[in-house]
Amino acid sequence: MPVQKQPAVLLLADGHLFYGSAFGKIGTTTGEICFNTGMTGYQEVFTDPSYTGQILIMNNVHIGNYGVKESDVESSSVKIRGLISRNLEEQFSRILASENLNAYLQANHIVAIDGVDTRALVAHIRTKGAMNCIISSETNDIAALTKELNATPNMDGLELASTVSTNEEYELGDPNAAIKVSVLDFGIKQHILACLVSRGVHVRVHPAKTAYSRLKAFNPNGYFISNGPGDPAAMPYAISTVKDILAEKKPVFGICLGHQLLALANDIPTFKMHHGHRGLNHPVKNIITGQCEITTQNHGFGVDPTAVRTHENVEITHVNLNDDSIEGIRLKDRPAFSVQYHPESTPGPHDSRYLFDNFVGMMGS
Repeated sequence: MPVQKQPAVLLLADGHLFYGSAFGKIGTTTGEICFNTGMTGYQEVFTDPSYTGQILIMNNVHIGNYGVKESDVESSSVKIRGLISRNLEEQFSRILASENLNAYLQANHIVAIDGVDTRALVAHIRTKGAMNCIISSETNDIAALTKELNATPNMDGLELASTVSTNEEYELGDPNAAIKVSVLDFGIKQHILACLVSRGVHVRVHPAKTAYSRLKAFNPNGYFISNGPGDPAAMPYAISTVKDILAEKKPVFGICLGHQLLALANDIPTFKMHHGHRGLNHPVKNIITGQCEITTQNHGFGVDPTAVRTHENVEITHVNLNDDSIEGIRLKDRPAFSVQYHPESTPGPHDSRYLFDNFVGMMGS
């Protein structure tokens, strides 16, 4: 006979309640609910620091069917606060996998719920917007869970980047390389660094609150502003540093949170999106070339489109073909550009990796 699973409950901030079965760690967790439209790459998604503070729905009906492989990660640990799924697959088919997803989540202390109608749940979030939620597999006391959920801070106004940044500087790549880049780490993905190093760049990665003078001391050919979690407008320290970097007029490349910080450093506001963009199938048009890219995305904040379009020194380079949101900008008077999506594309298609070549080309010219 099949083993009876422990029950679990999912409660949304608007009062919607879902019941299912527990997997991962037995416990209670809170965070902002969001969904990812990708059908693969769940391990890379779970370890992406940009998901810090969030409870994730994977849209694919089955989760865990190819197990867990040690190298398929974007950071040193799972960063999501919780997981919601329709069907957990305990058995996996990939011979290179070392364990199943349930054991992996348990080892990383991640509370998860299985057996939820994720189609209905995603449709609800698309309509009502992102909100906080709570998962519990240790109690079904709705009054107590509601109280704990109400005490959970909202993502809007929350500074999280400094909590996932490196604590110490480190370097990657050939120290004798002709091109050096100072990286500001707000929760950088490992494959972003790999994309730079594979192009012959020597990088020094710095903690989030590193002073500009220390970044400059590396004598870099350019600067990279990383992705990360939380509200960019709650990071005045980072906005100030980016302004200092721009004043040097060396090449600058920003991704995701780095894109938002580049906008804020040019007095372009950001805003909390209705439900964000997350997945590996988002169509983006490069306005400069006229070509379309299928992109990997993970962001809940965006750059104000009206402010960008009326800014005298900022040019839009990329737009989202689903909702016309701003996906890329560049400055007219210096070599600085950014994109809202993830050109390192793990998981996802490699359509946008040319952006790393553009950045390296700027520094080598």
